[in-house]
Amino acid sequence: MKVSIITASYNNKDTIEQCIKSVAAQNYENIEHIVIDGGSTDGTVDIIRQYEAGISYWKSERDEGTYHALNKGISLATGDVIGILHADDFYPHNNVLDIAMSGILNYEVDSCYGDLQYVSKKDRNRTVRHWTSRPYEDGLFDRGWMPPHPTFFVRKEVYERYGLFNTGYKIAADYELMMRFLCTHKISTCYIPGVFVKMRTGGRSNRGLKNLILKSREDYKICKNSGSGLYTVVMKNLSKLPQFFR
Repeated sequence: MKVSIITASYNNKDTIEQCIKSVAAQNYENIEHIVIDGGSTDGTVDIIRQYEAGISYWKSERDEGTYHALNKGISLATGDVIGILHADDFYPHNNVLDIAMSGILNYEVDSCYGDLQYVSKKDRNRTVRHWTSRPYEDGLFDRGWMPPHPTFFVRKEVYERYGLFNTGYKIAADYELMMRFLCTHKISTCYIPGVFVKMRTGGRSNRGLKNLILKSREDYKICKNSGSGLYTVVMKNLSKLPQFFR
């Protein structure tokens, strides 16, 4: 099966090179890498051009934000499975896609996910938070659980059947999409222990009080629409605390 990796970028000149190189270094052979840039002005596009021989498709133009860019990439993808790797993130080793695709094939599921490490923005070798996930079961989302979205690989036919990211959400659309896929439509999935992605700290969802408030409001709206509410939002935030003390 072909796997399409979608990378959304905007003014990421300090990190996108490692992102691109980590995809190119994967041992899995049938990879399509699509980079959707939002019209960067800091030199990001120059770096993309430098590595365009290993990129299946890329474009730089103004867009309406990260989720709009990801939707464009998913719509362009020709792979059987879709993975998301943001320009600040990178794969920690060369077998991530082998492991993920083997999981989907061997367990005959619609999706899979693994673990994620947050690393220092200044020192990618220093882990500051370890997000260890667990096997999925009904009711986990109500208790504040969610899989790490950058580790979530999904068959493209799921997006075609159940929709793309809801761009009405500016920070929490990944949460809404996973809840929609796993809870509402009950797609099959499997958890594969092991770090799939390393993410630098300082992402939009935890960058400043204003964004934290916006994220909490969006989380509450998503939970309310799904039949849960404030308890789920509170537990979602509390569940992150052990990740700092592993």
